[in-house]
Amino acid sequence: MVQVLRKCLAEFVGTAILVGVVVGSGIMGANLSNDLGVVLLINAFSTIFTLALLILIIAPISGAHFNPAVSLIQTLRREMNFSEFLCFISAQATGAILGAILANVMFDLPVIQISGNARVSTGTLVGEIIASAGLICVIFILIARSQEKLIPVAVAAWIGSAYFFTSSTSFANPAVTIGRMFSDTFAGIAPGSVIPFIIAQLVGAILGLALVKGATRV
Repeated sequence: MVQVLRKCLAEFVGTAILVGVVVGSGIMGANLSNDLGVVLLINAFSTIFTLALLILIIAPISGAHFNPAVSLIQTLRREMNFSEFLCFISAQATGAILGAILANVMFDLPVIQISGNARVSTGTLVGEIIASAGLICVIFILIARSQEKLIPVAVAAWIGSAYFFTSSTSFANPAVTIGRMFSDTFAGIAPGSVIPFIIAQLVGAILGLALVKGATRV
């Protein structure tokens, strides 16, 4: 039990930092430039560097999921039991909300905000499916090849590139999606967009698992 709680604390802290960086860098970018391309660059680069570092540091403790979709796939692969899965996703979701709130506080914004940034369209949902499927493929194909040491760089590379080639800017993470609802800023997402995004992410994760099974049987 102590070991599980230690892992969940690591997931909580890691996800909080990740969302704090995503939201905070979006706010900073918008403060520095009116050019949305520049804002997205600032947001993307800050996120990918932090993501790589967090995975590198926290992976030995909890596996550094920071993402309920990743935890779900591990559960489906029987690499995590259901009670641990519930603990992980609770820690990830609460950490994500805290991260968004801390970003609001850092930039002297109202502590609790609800985003008005509606993001749902056919294109953005397809983008989330692709981003999430690709993320699962990157992680679990490297695991199958015993190349886990490449995961920090590979995951950051995928998310960084997907920021720019997906119409959704690659949330690819249900916890991060929930957290970003609590900041009405560049990185925010309106409540009405959250459930469709999460559904798309989970569909993408399952598709990614199917692709991994196909690829690793070759």
